[in-house]
Amino acid sequence: MSNGGMAKMMKQLQKAQAEMSRMQEELAQKTVESSSGGGAVRVVANGQKNLVSVNIDPEVMNEENREMLEDLIIAAVNEAFNRVDEMVASEMQKLTGGLNLPPGMF
Repeated sequence: MSNGGMAKMMKQLQKAQAEMSRMQEELAQKTVESSSGGGAVRVVANGQKNLVSVNIDPEVMNEENREMLEDLIIAAVNEAFNRVDEMVASEMQKLTGGLNLPPGMF
């Protein structure tokens, strides 16, 4: 690779790193919502996979439903985190779509 080609690639890499940093800040502000049990449990997570809120329908909050409720919370949180993964992948595609960076670069 010529010096000019290397310089161009380094410039692209620096730009991509700056864009990646900006994207991570934006993702921290974005949220996804998920629910389970027909809406009995609703959760919101941000783009950094931090759980932001949990809302449980009072009708399902009793000792008889405890095991079911625990399963519904797990299902809702896992689905929210899957949605975060999809959101991040989509944003990464926008960011790196034009660059021919090696896999795992970011």
